[in-house]
Amino acid sequence: MRVESLAVSKLAKRYGASRALAGVDLTMTAGRMCALLGPNGAGKSTLLGILSTLVRPTAGRVTFRAGDKELEPGPALRQKIGVLAHESFVYGELTGWENLLFYARLYHLEDGEARARQLLDRVGLEDRAAERQARTYSRGMTQRLALARALLHDPEVLLLDEPFTGLDRTGAAALASTLADSKAQGKVMVVVTHDFDAIAGVADHVVVLRRGKIAFETDRRDPFSRDELEEMYHRHAE
Repeated sequence: MRVESLAVSKLAKRYGASRALAGVDLTMTAGRMCALLGPNGAGKSTLLGILSTLVRPTAGRVTFRAGDKELEPGPALRQKIGVLAHESFVYGELTGWENLLFYARLYHLEDGEARARQLLDRVGLEDRAAERQARTYSRGMTQRLALARALLHDPEVLLLDEPFTGLDRTGAAALASTLADSKAQGKVMVVVTHDFDAIAGVADHVVVLRRGKIAFETDRRDPFSRDELEEMYHRHAE
């Protein structure tokens, strides 16, 4: 069953005496892009970590739903989630091609080789680059490979933390196109970014976090423009 919604209720997270999240309530649905905005330290990466099931909340809960059914946490649910975090999870001693084949085996993909070739082409890592050890990659190339890894198993939930970091204009445009395609395919999408140009015309749900709380939230049928995204950020995040 496909994930149709993702909701958090009274979500809180503390690291010792430091409060990262304080009572967040939020629902995200399939076929929409939620732009998670806010200044550094607002709790955005912490929230993504909890949504990915890799970080445990101090309080509150996360609910994944397929229709009326609540999906149980565990390996089967993680198989439905694709994560691009600050950490690339790319193995430097392996080539780009070998990295994707390794993850394809972890996900038990029957068409792993074909899928790896498709994703390397989509993110713009040509054959010569794919045959090099990933430790020789530039920041932008590593980001492209990490994106291919996140998309490899065709996840139903995409959680992307600053995905445009290190990408040139061509790479950023290719990623924006990929995100638009993913949205059209009906994925649940949450994107943390400060690049308003890249998500303009795609993001139709905006959440602004400030000091671990939701300072502002809005959504509509038509995606927001760059100017609208920037205005919301400056009005509610600063």
